[in-house]
Amino acid sequence: MLKKLGEIFLISIVLFSIMGASFAYAESVDEIKQNINSHNDKIKQLEEEIKKYEKQIEVVGTEAKSLQNTVKVLDINQKKIGTEIKKTETNIQKTNLTIGKLGGEIEDIEQKISSNVEAIAKILSDMQQKDDETLIESFLTNKSLADVFNEYESIGQFQQKVREQSKELTLYKEKLSDKKVVTESEKQKLVSLKSELGDQNKILDINKKEKSNLLVVTKSKEAEYKKILSERQAEKERFEKELFSFESELKRAIDPNSFPSSGKGILSWPLDNVFITQNFGKTVDAKKLYVSGTHNGVDFRASRGTPVKATLRGVIKGTGNTDAQKGCYSYGKWILIEHPNGLSTLYAHLDLIKVSGGQSVETGEIIGYSGQTGYSTGPHLHLTLYASQGVEIQKYSSSINCKNMTIPISGINAYLDPLLYF
Repeated sequence: MLKKLGEIFLISIVLFSIMGASFAYAESVDEIKQNINSHNDKIKQLEEEIKKYEKQIEVVGTEAKSLQNTVKVLDINQKKIGTEIKKTETNIQKTNLTIGKLGGEIEDIEQKISSNVEAIAKILSDMQQKDDETLIESFLTNKSLADVFNEYESIGQFQQKVREQSKELTLYKEKLSDKKVVTESEKQKLVSLKSELGDQNKILDINKKEKSNLLVVTKSKEAEYKKILSERQAEKERFEKELFSFESELKRAIDPNSFPSSGKGILSWPLDNVFITQNFGKTVDAKKLYVSGTHNGVDFRASRGTPVKATLRGVIKGTGNTDAQKGCYSYGKWILIEHPNGLSTLYAHLDLIKVSGGQSVETGEIIGYSGQTGYSTGPHLHLTLYASQGVEIQKYSSSINCKNMTIPISGINAYLDPLLYF
C-alpha cells in the first residue's frame, strides 16, 4: 500500500512539474506577445508616415521643375527612406522576438514530450509488475479478494492512461514539427530583412550624394540648373534619335512561335502597389516626350527605394549603368532578364541593382530598387518587354555621348506591350 502511494505521489510530481513549467512559461509568452504587438503598432505608424512622404513627393513632383523643388523632393525622399529604415529595423526586432517566442514554445513542447515519455514508461513498468503477479500469487500474499480485483481493475486504468498519453505524445510531436517549420521561415525572413536594411542604407547614401552633387554643379543657382536641364534634354533627344534610327534598321528574324501570345497572368507585377503613369506605344505623352513618338515600355509610379521584383523566373542576361559615362542620358541603371518562355524584360532607372549577370531569379524576387537614374523626369520604374530572339546586350558604338555603353538593343519588331501579359 505504501509502495502504491509512493507511485501515485511520484506521478503527481511529474504531472505538477509539467503544469508548473507551462504556467511559468505562459507568463513570459504573454510578455513577448505584448512586445510583438507593440512592434506591430509601431510598424503601422511608420507605414502611415511613409505614405505621407510619398504623397508629398507626388505633389511636389507635379509642380514646375526647379532647383528648389528638386532639392525639396530629395529632402522628403531622405525622410521617407529614413522612415523605411526605421520600419525595417522594427521588423527585425519583431522577427527576433518571434523567433525567441518560438524557441521558448519549442523548448516547452520538448519538455512535455520528455515528461510524457517518462510517464508512459512508468505506467508500462507498473503494468509489467502487475502482469508478472498471477492471481494465485495475489491470494497467497494474504490479500483480500476485493484487493485483488481492485488491482486488476487498476491495470485496465493503466492501459487507458497509456492510450491517452500516447495520443497526447503524437499531438506534441506534430506541434513541435509545425513550430520548427515556422521558426525556419522566420529565420529566412530575418536574413531578408537584414539584407533590405543594408540596401536602404545604400539608397539613403545615394540620395544624399545626389543632393550634394546637384548643389555643387548648379552652384545653388536656378539659372545654372535650368541650363543643365536643357543640356540633358538635348543629349537625351540626340541619343533617342540615334538609337531609334539604328534599331529601325535592325532586321532580326523572330519566330512568332518562340514566345507566348498575349494573355492574362503570364507575368507578375514588378511592384507591390501598381499605378501606371505611361502606357506602351504611340500615346499622347509619347509624342511629346520621345523623338520616335512611341514609348517602348510601360512606366510605373515608384518612389525612390521601392523594391522592384522579377515579373517571371529567369536568368539575368546583364546589368548596366549608362550614367557611368558622362552625358549619356538613357536607361541609367538597368537589368535585363531572359525568361524560359521566350520573353525578356528590362527594368530601368533603378537606384540600386541587387543581381548580376548569369544569376537565376524567381518570380517575385527583389532584383533592385526604383530610382531616377538615366534620363528621367521623376522617380519611376520603366519596364520593357521583348521577344527574346530580338534583343541583345551589346556595346552601342553609333552614339556620340553614349559611345561604347552596354545596353539592350533590339529591332522594332521585338518590342511587346507588357500590359497584355499581366
